[in-house]
Amino acid sequence: MQEQIFDALRRGDTAAALDMARAFAAGTPDDAGAQRLLALALRGSGDPAGAREAIERAIALAPDDARLHLEHARLLLGTRDLEAAAQALDTTIGIDPNQFGAYVLQAELAMGRNDLEEAERLARLAARVSPDHPTLQSLEGTIALRRGNADEALKLLSAAAERAPEDAVTLHALAFAYLAKGHFAFAEQTLRKLVERLPAAKTLRLMIAQLQFRQGRPGDAADEVAALLEDAPGSPPQVRRLAGELELVAGRPERALPLLREALAGLPGEPRTMTAITDAWRRLGAFDDARGTLDAALDATPDNDGLWRARLAFAPDGPGSADVVARWRNTRPDSIEALETAMLLHASAGQAAEAEAAARALLERAPGHLGAELRVADALLGRDPAEAVRHLEELQSRLARPEEQRLVTAWLGVARHRAGDFAAALEAWTRHGAEEIQGRLPLPPATPAPAQWPEPAAAAPDAPPAAFLVGLPGSLVERAAAILEPVLPTFRADRFSSRAPADLFQDLDAWPRIAAGEITADRVVASWRAVLPARAIGGPVVDWLPWWDNVYAAAMRAALPEAELLLVLRDPRDMLLDWLAFGSHTPFLARSPQDAADWLAAALGQLASLHEQDLVRHHLLKVDDSGEDAKAMAAQLGDALGITLPEPPAGYFGAPRFAAGTWRSYADLLAEPFAALAPVARRFGYPDA
Repeated sequence: MQEQIFDALRRGDTAAALDMARAFAAGTPDDAGAQRLLALALRGSGDPAGAREAIERAIALAPDDARLHLEHARLLLGTRDLEAAAQALDTTIGIDPNQFGAYVLQAELAMGRNDLEEAERLARLAARVSPDHPTLQSLEGTIALRRGNADEALKLLSAAAERAPEDAVTLHALAFAYLAKGHFAFAEQTLRKLVERLPAAKTLRLMIAQLQFRQGRPGDAADEVAALLEDAPGSPPQVRRLAGELELVAGRPERALPLLREALAGLPGEPRTMTAITDAWRRLGAFDDARGTLDAALDATPDNDGLWRARLAFAPDGPGSADVVARWRNTRPDSIEALETAMLLHASAGQAAEAEAAARALLERAPGHLGAELRVADALLGRDPAEAVRHLEELQSRLARPEEQRLVTAWLGVARHRAGDFAAALEAWTRHGAEEIQGRLPLPPATPAPAQWPEPAAAAPDAPPAAFLVGLPGSLVERAAAILEPVLPTFRADRFSSRAPADLFQDLDAWPRIAAGEITADRVVASWRAVLPARAIGGPVVDWLPWWDNVYAAAMRAALPEAELLLVLRDPRDMLLDWLAFGSHTPFLARSPQDAADWLAAALGQLASLHEQDLVRHHLLKVDDSGEDAKAMAAQLGDALGITLPEPPAGYFGAPRFAAGTWRSYADLLAEPFAALAPVARRFGYPDA
């Protein structure tokens, strides 16, 4: 349908384009793209007011889609009378005003269908008629912007704005040129002028809010959208969702929740809405409200898998989760997602037979389902590793996508290990590590120890506790996080999400500058404190760090004396083996076992120095004996934090990894990497053999 509409516009059949666009928009009223096409068709048929209304509906449906705001800029062209403007030019040069306006209009339509070459051709024709017209400069600047030439766009649009300072289109395009250059404050200022010029163009406030957010002002951005909602109470739920998301980033979950409830009513189960409202409920500890609201939503729309998934997140562990999944499956017997969830629930509860049965049932419904195939392989690993190898090899031969083949390669390594073929297991893991490079981080070199550590500062009597969870690849630190996150409201794992805080603990590139003194300890800690409100932290915190270097120890000694570290550790050789086999929660790229061992030895050496010299108050949590025992690990963590943590259910960690001392099976195969780790292993008290 979209291509047919564009085709009709290209051949000038605006009536047909408009009929199709109206039908498309009516059939998909919540589709911002359909409203955009309707706007183009209305513009082409000579209805600029209707076009603006359509594009504003599109912006309301997708308020953070910058492309729609740029379309809005072009459609604002209809607010001025091109013919009258052209008639005001010196008629002695023989300008045909209708021709000039037609050229500009056709160029606008060409940009609408992303035909920039045609738009440039029409702009050149318009330039023959009126080479100095500000409308032409604005058009040429917008084309340059679409071409990605922000410098040229900014030059042209700035000149046009000087000549026509009240022109809405030019101001709008100029704001986008500033945005492309990263000049967010100038872009905001320009849009403010435009709001003064066009107070009825309420959707401009959405763009202003986005610019405020980019400048690190989420509270101002949330207030801007709140003002829009007050002026336009009939705004669609997408705008309320955006307002709620901004309130969350601003650290105001109590203001976010009412907005997100309204968004949920209009967008039940929509992923972004569910993520945001779930976050709000968790931050506020409003678990009963979450269950009640979601149960009510499910009563109204019981066939919505997104709602069931969110409801499960607020079910108590054990029987409570099983009850929700049973209701989900009874209500949605044909839902693949419900069956997937049942499979995972059985697996997490240690119910291997039930998980395998669910996996095989899922394969009957969805042949080739990779998760189910791997769950079957997991069951085979427990009773017949050789058969698991055959199953995985056959599965890999059927897979076409390289990323899926690489995943199965890693599983094959584990299966061959269980079958006792250690050389083949190591070959599979090494090959997987060499192939799985996309999105990986280069191993950061450790900084040298300072000539003298800073003197420890004194903590303020009223300073809230600040604990940091630290663990290197292979330490099983992610299992410690899995224990803490569901039960400890002060725990934060957001550094591993798309909403990671922008502080210096998150900046790998800052290590050498901190070590050299270019970035002071006060600045490191100030950057951490500055983002605490946006993380909804107003008191104690347990902050999970994705990496460690002793520059952080120096900063904490000097400027964060209330810091306390939870250092998760295993035998370094078991850590290396686990990293090779299962990867790392922090996606570091190790190109070979030797590279991984050398880096791990240096990083662990820093932790050994921290421990031996007691550089920062810390608890060394050796999990060699508790890595597969969730209850024992919960007790360790509770003792370190001075609290009592609830006992996790049986099977909480899922499939077992490797028992302590498994590295000895690879002593010959990994002799050189293990030799690199032997000195630091001794420092932590581990035997040589």
